[in-house]
Amino acid sequence: MAMEWTDDGIILGGKRHGETSVILEVLTRQHGRHLGLVRGGRSARLSSVLQPGNGAVVTWRARLDEHLGQFRVEATHLRAGHLFNDAASLYGLSHLAGLIRLLPERDPHERLYDALAVVIEHLDAPRIAAPLIVRFELALLAELGFGLDLGACAVTGGTQELVYVSPKSGRAVSARAGAEYADRLLPLPAFARDGFLGDSITTAQLEQGFALTGHFLTRHVYEPRAMPPPDERAAFLTAVLRA
Repeated sequence: MAMEWTDDGIILGGKRHGETSVILEVLTRQHGRHLGLVRGGRSARLSSVLQPGNGAVVTWRARLDEHLGQFRVEATHLRAGHLFNDAASLYGLSHLAGLIRLLPERDPHERLYDALAVVIEHLDAPRIAAPLIVRFELALLAELGFGLDLGACAVTGGTQELVYVSPKSGRAVSARAGAEYADRLLPLPAFARDGFLGDSITTAQLEQGFALTGHFLTRHVYEPRAMPPPDERAAFLTAVLRA
């Protein structure tokens, strides 16, 4: 009996297979990061649909669950066209896809799926997308089991004036408790805690946010895998700050 399911998906990328087909990589809401063969995927009709960043309803079918299987794809959100015209959007999209590829294949992460959809919708507004990517990285760290504890001060237990993070424990530290050790702590921009994404986020705060998540991504994710931090991440931030 054949295996089959239908799910919402965000296209991450694809590679050629044979003369006419594509092996497509999609993040789906309920079935995680999933691969499947799209027959005729290199045709003029399908090539514009199978672009990274596009949203689609995908139906996967295979004889056995462990097989690659085949995708049938119906576009729902054709975002790629306007994203490909902007350097920051391209770098951001490439970095996000790379982060998703850190997740085990076919392991569902609905929270990350929803967060990715929000970030992609704002990639053409870099000053909004940048803090959203920081928050996406925080969510990814949590999904991988390395979540930061930003709810209360690690020293006093208080919840006010949390402006630092311990680079060792990943726990927040208040301004008063961390004053003596400020040069050894990571700054904690307010948007990383409260989700505020207004125009008042400064360049310095964006840089602090990327330094914060970059530290823990390198420590817990990239170094254990013998991977360097991705160039696309740094290129995205540079493009945002120039915009």
